[in-house]
Amino acid sequence: MLTIIQNDQRVPAGLFGPRADRPARVVRLCDGEPLPDFSQVSGLMVLGGYMSVHDTLRYPYLTPLKEFMAAAVEREIPLLGICLGGQLLAEVLGAPVTCNHRGERGLLPLQLTPAAQSDPLFAGVSPTFHSLQWHSDSFDIPGGAVHLALSRHCPGQAFRYRRAWGLQFHPEVDETIVAAWSRFTGAGEEVVTGFRAGLDRHLATSGRLLANFLRLLGKAD
Repeated sequence: MLTIIQNDQRVPAGLFGPRADRPARVVRLCDGEPLPDFSQVSGLMVLGGYMSVHDTLRYPYLTPLKEFMAAAVEREIPLLGICLGGQLLAEVLGAPVTCNHRGERGLLPLQLTPAAQSDPLFAGVSPTFHSLQWHSDSFDIPGGAVHLALSRHCPGQAFRYRRAWGLQFHPEVDETIVAAWSRFTGAGEEVVTGFRAGLDRHLATSGRLLANFLRLLGKAD
């Protein structure tokens, strides 16, 4: 079964969450739930969070999560890390994750690299697409990984290593999540307005990425 790791109560799975026709298990590490046994995991999705990958003293569950992700990579279990999840994957693979560096916020354009044209996660995604950005920290592309996407201000937007993908952007969010984040951070109504105006483009990309990832698990959306 697809296992979704939630690191922060404020950062849910949104569009990528379980549905009646799309079973998945959400493991809320932020609420003290334990990591599952790999026998129960056919695919792994690691969500974002307001914390940094380096905040292991304040959020001690990040340490076993990093070990769990490293083991998933070695087992070649399909893995999708989103924002903090992508940063955790990058760190697990030996790449720097820098705090307060190349931050972005809002629905912004991204560009696929030439290598992404043959990548199974990005199959059918436009070479230039829009998705929600909401990050202060950023990752470098790990050694041995394939660089898949970049933005104007942050070159590290997506990479693949074996059967694991790290994303800096947020394809999983919906308008409710963006509105909640805007209220919590004081980002302002203009972020929600901009997201709403480009919602169709965001949804098209999100739907394609999710369908492609589920296909890697042997499922079709």
